[in-house]
Amino acid sequence: MNFAVTPGRMIEAYGLANVVYFPRYPVGAPVDVAAAMLLSSVGLPRSEVFTSKEDPADPYDPGFDPIVIGSRFDHYGIECPPESRPWWLLGYLFTSLIALDPESGKVYAFSESEAVYGILHRDVESLLFSLIEFRKLEVDHDNDVDPEELVARFKRVVGAFDPTPFADEDSQWNLSLEELEHGMW
Repeated sequence: MNFAVTPGRMIEAYGLANVVYFPRYPVGAPVDVAAAMLLSSVGLPRSEVFTSKEDPADPYDPGFDPIVIGSRFDHYGIECPPESRPWWLLGYLFTSLIALDPESGKVYAFSESEAVYGILHRDVESLLFSLIEFRKLEVDHDNDVDPEELVARFKRVVGAFDPTPFADEDSQWNLSLEELEHGMW
C-alpha cells in the first residue's frame, strides 16, 4: 500500500521522541488493514495539540482496557453509545477525544465530556495528514505568519486531501481554526 503519509514525514514534523506507535494486530483481526499499518508504522504524534493514547503498559484496574472506548467510558462513569464501545482511543485533539472504528477505519471525535460524536476524518491517513499539516501551521504561527493566511492554507491543503474535517461547522478543526483567526492562541 502506498500512503501520502510516511514515517519520515511524521518524524520530520514531530521528532522521533514525540511519535507513539500502536502494536501490530494479527492478520484476520477485525481491523481495517490500512489503519493498522499506519498506526504501527507511521504512528501518532504527541504534542500540545494532539495527545496520544495512554501507554497500555501502565497498570490499570482489572478489566480496564486503555485502548477501547467502552472500557474508558465505563471507568469514568460516562454513558457510551453502544455502537462505539469497541472503538479505539487514539488520543485527544485539543479537547475532543479521538476514536477509530477499527472495522471501518473511520475516525470520530467525541465532544469534551460527552457521549456525542461525529465523524472527523474518512480514515487514519487523513487524520495523520491533518496533524502533520497542523504542525506546519503551528511553526509558521510561531514565526508570525498571518493567521488568516495559515487558516486558508490549512483548509485548502487538508480539504483537497479529505473534506471531511470541515464538513461539520462545529468540528474540532473548524473551532480551533476559528480561535486562531480571532487571535485566541
